[in-house]
Amino acid sequence: MFKGVSLAGADFGESNLPGVFGTDYTYPNQDEVDYYKSKNMNIIRLPFRWERLQRTMNQAFDSAEFARLDAFVTQSTAKDMYVLLDPHNYARYYGNLIGSSQVPNSAFADFWSRLANEYKDNSHVIFGLINEPHTMPTEQWVSAANAAAAAIRNTGATNLITVPGNAWTGAHSWNHTWYGTANATALLDFVDPGNNFVVEVHQYFDSDFSGTSEQCVVPDASEVLSDFTSWLAANNLRGFLGEFSGASNDDCRMSVESALQYIDNNREHWIGWTWWAGGPWWTWESNILVIEPTADGREAPQMSWLEPYLP
Repeated sequence: MFKGVSLAGADFGESNLPGVFGTDYTYPNQDEVDYYKSKNMNIIRLPFRWERLQRTMNQAFDSAEFARLDAFVTQSTAKDMYVLLDPHNYARYYGNLIGSSQVPNSAFADFWSRLANEYKDNSHVIFGLINEPHTMPTEQWVSAANAAAAAIRNTGATNLITVPGNAWTGAHSWNHTWYGTANATALLDFVDPGNNFVVEVHQYFDSDFSGTSEQCVVPDASEVLSDFTSWLAANNLRGFLGEFSGASNDDCRMSVESALQYIDNNREHWIGWTWWAGGPWWTWESNILVIEPTADGREAPQMSWLEPYLP
């Protein structure tokens, strides 16, 4: 089971791309990796921006930006931590949808071909195709995902792939059609030539499932996870909870602990989770969902919720 945290920072500064390192965005550091590893976490989900790594479609990676990303990946995986690479782009590049005339699937495939070539020999690197596609035809996203998966496998990479659904990949809406074709239907057309993938969903527990409110209204997480789990079971697939969290209060604690227990109870269908979030520019005092300790070492209250479920 993978159990860990997203370390935000390299995804910051969305309004100013590519932006200035150290001003608009940053990367997490190894002190943080050591802290979460000391808590028995074994995976870091690393959000970053496609536009910074590859400034122009179909061109080489920016050398300085890749050096930053690679330093984090190389140092973290050397500690036996897994790193899930997360282009935090919402199926967009400079604001244009993947699969559109501005960003053809071939450009998305090129990006993943280059990244896979860099890490195909590191089994501790996981390829998360993109963060939270939304406001697009589900079929358009699946077509792009297929192009990326094919490009990854064409490099010879056998790394695990995580593929999200449309509509912010919410588990609660996996069977819904308000966003077009349901993920439960369209994702069955996803093809990984290497057949080493999991389906990534995100799930928050506030009233609109966005994670923006301190009020959690889902005391039993099975209410929002069980339909997706049934879909996994029916189709012999595996799932990964790439984002979830809750503010520091009793209602959210109940939601989070029920989710953790649910996933532990359904290990035949789920491979793990990553909390949203930590990161060097956040503290639990400034963001309701953050589990980053303070500079003087005080831990976020939510860390105590996670510890009983860590490996």
